[in-house]
Amino acid sequence: MSIEHWWPKLKPSTRKWLIENNGDAIPPEMIDEITRAGGPIASDVGQSGPSGFYFSDETVDWIEAVANGEAPGVP
Repeated sequence: MSIEHWWPKLKPSTRKWLIENNGDAIPPEMIDEITRAGGPIASDVGQSGPSGFYFSDETVDWIEAVANGEAPGVP
């Protein structure tokens, strides 16, 4: 499922953190929330590394567009 589908299901505080910390490693509790919202933690969304899970460049770009009010239909 793409980010457009699970993003609105995240808590507002989680969405805010992801916008403010876009490109940073995602805390484990947020990975759990994303997974519960239907977001697969898969290679098309991001990947795990030695210092944690990071979103892909495309996902980071999408979140940046949301932060700039450019992604249509996203609360």
